[in-house]
Amino acid sequence: MLGALTEVPVPTRFLFVLLGPKGKAKSYHEIGRAIATLMSDEVFHDIAYKAKNREDLLAGIEEFLDEVIVLPPGEWDPDIRIEPPKSLPSSDKRKNMYSGGEPPHMNGDAPHDAGHGGGGGHQVGEELQRTRKFCGGLVLDIKRKIPFFASDFYDAIHIQSLSAILFIYLGTVTNAITFGGLLGDATDNMQGVLESFLGTALTGAVFCLLAGQPLTILSSTGPVLVFERLLFNFSKDNSFDYLEFRLWIGLWSAVFCLVLVATDASFLVQYFTRFTEEGFSALISFIFIYDAFKKMIKLAHHNPINSEFNHNFATLYGCQCVPGNSSEILNVTAWNNGSDVAANATWASLTMDQCLKYKGQLVGEACGFVPDITLMSFILFFGTYTCSMCLKKFKTSRFFPTTVRKLISDFAIILTIFLFCGVDAFVGVDTPKLIVPSEFKPTNPKRGWFIPPFGGNPWWVYLAAMLPALLVTILIFMDQQITAVIVNRKEHKLKKGAGYHLDLFLVAILMIICSFMGLPWYVAATVISIAHIDSLKMETKTSAPGEQPKFLGVREQRVTGIFVFLLTGLSVFMAPILKFIPMPVLYGVFLYMGVASLNGVQFMDRLLLVLMPAKHQPDLIYLRHVPQRRIHLFTFIQGLCLALLWILKSTVAAIVFPVMILALVAVRKAMDYLFSQHDLSYLDDVIPEKDKKKKEDEKKKKNKKKGSIDSEADFSDYPYNENVPSIKISMDVLEKEPMLGDKSLDRDESQTLLNAHSPC
Repeated sequence: MLGALTEVPVPTRFLFVLLGPKGKAKSYHEIGRAIATLMSDEVFHDIAYKAKNREDLLAGIEEFLDEVIVLPPGEWDPDIRIEPPKSLPSSDKRKNMYSGGEPPHMNGDAPHDAGHGGGGGHQVGEELQRTRKFCGGLVLDIKRKIPFFASDFYDAIHIQSLSAILFIYLGTVTNAITFGGLLGDATDNMQGVLESFLGTALTGAVFCLLAGQPLTILSSTGPVLVFERLLFNFSKDNSFDYLEFRLWIGLWSAVFCLVLVATDASFLVQYFTRFTEEGFSALISFIFIYDAFKKMIKLAHHNPINSEFNHNFATLYGCQCVPGNSSEILNVTAWNNGSDVAANATWASLTMDQCLKYKGQLVGEACGFVPDITLMSFILFFGTYTCSMCLKKFKTSRFFPTTVRKLISDFAIILTIFLFCGVDAFVGVDTPKLIVPSEFKPTNPKRGWFIPPFGGNPWWVYLAAMLPALLVTILIFMDQQITAVIVNRKEHKLKKGAGYHLDLFLVAILMIICSFMGLPWYVAATVISIAHIDSLKMETKTSAPGEQPKFLGVREQRVTGIFVFLLTGLSVFMAPILKFIPMPVLYGVFLYMGVASLNGVQFMDRLLLVLMPAKHQPDLIYLRHVPQRRIHLFTFIQGLCLALLWILKSTVAAIVFPVMILALVAVRKAMDYLFSQHDLSYLDDVIPEKDKKKKEDEKKKKNKKKGSIDSEADFSDYPYNENVPSIKISMDVLEKEPMLGDKSLDRDESQTLLNAHSPC
């Protein structure tokens, strides 16, 4: 409406038009400042909005002048700090006085705010209500999501969705390759990289199309990998058909999950407090960070830095191919018929790859030395992480217009990957590259794409599979629902609701399909899901200079997830392009995802408080109400639980990891005997920190406190006197009072004024 009048578009509700003769611009400017000051007051703003005539506006101005504090310009010294008042005038009381209503309740009479007590469980909303009907929660989830199904597609029409697709796609592909390779090693390639790609694409696309919370990303997880390794070894030791045994475990586990859906068991999510959520989330984030460094160290081990290299001995270094054992020396048929070796070749003339192919041995100090690969890989690794963090924060910088800054921030990860792929190509060092399967066939030729349910194992194995299936069910339920709780946090400001029952139902159905096809099992991945949400966060498009953009919510839709998993399935055909991406760059993306998912985790904030002096600590809501030693004790217990989970994850006992996650709920319950409910309400409440602090600040403004400058029943000069006499001086009397230093009045006139002031 204002056009180009302001630097940034400003929502406009009121227009003040001032008409006057020329030559008084300074006066008009001061009038404009006065009106701006009036409109900045929330009480006058409401009065102006509801005013019906001129008298209402004048009454609002008079009320404002009664409460305003004015500093005379000649008496104000900028070098002197003015102490703030003990309390501000109550806006609630001002509104009641204006409307003629009763004053608000005194502090203590008003009902207690439910958000400040009880210990921090999730508020039982519609998504978590137990209907006590067969599939009642599932039916409600479907009814809740159907009205938003169409908007889940057209809400994705934004350039931000493209950046989210590319970012999450690269993270998903890297994850699929990593877990596929580990599964291949653990199961003798009964499940490998191609099965991981196909399973990720199939389950992810179906889930994002039909799920109650399509922002959740499915992936393989560490506990599932541990279970697969133990199951394969058990099947091998007992001569069982591994894939058939696994099929029945998957079927039983899916049945158990469907029973949980039918009985509304997801209502148990309300007992997952911040203590459990953040413990699980922090653990997964630390795993991502640890795995990123672990992969880089493994890369450095395969391409070691030759610290003993001496330039003076360069002429003495070398590498030769020599024959292996005697049987291999005599068998030269493959050599003679090989197209890659000349007929008159000798062992010494073979290349390194040819020598290893024909069972030769490499001898010499230069055989294991590959120059610069490790150092270049670490440059790409740390460069990708650092550049991603910097570009993500670029929207708050001072360079370029707001639109350009926002665009760079949205595409931060993609720009970083392109940048360091270019750096790698320019330098020309042979760093490890992304390897994607180029053929669509099972990794192990002994298996097909359908696993027959009968014939490979004794009949009793089909029933015995119920026991490990119970453990898998706990694993699936805990991983899926805790991640769903983290995704559906209040601070994400999601508008379209959750679907805990519907999500678990889809995971169970997809588990049946994956079991019959011999594909890995998939469940919600915490870190990638958080990264998906972060890539779709919406903020105010424009803001005044120096003003931080405000978080509006998340772009809730299904398109980004569907496209991510479709591209994952098509990656087999994009192998010629993807082979140019260095693995250290993708490991840097892993590191970024792990660190970024820790942002906003209260556990990390409390961990930093241990090393922070009190005077430098931020204004956090729990620091206002909970003693610092209690905060540190709570953090220590949470950190101890996290350390125990980490140790458990790193051992063979990792198969009981889901049970230990359940144990976090029990530990949190036991903390009721160690901490007061008052302390727990601030340390373990699911209400976002920002919202609680804002709520408390508003409550402080509304409550009448002792020492308030607008209190009529108590004054700081008479702290124990409840009946302080009120002294009212009329304006006529005040006009007759002499100014300080005025000696024009005689003693009799002064005595008259004193008599006028006397209450007698």
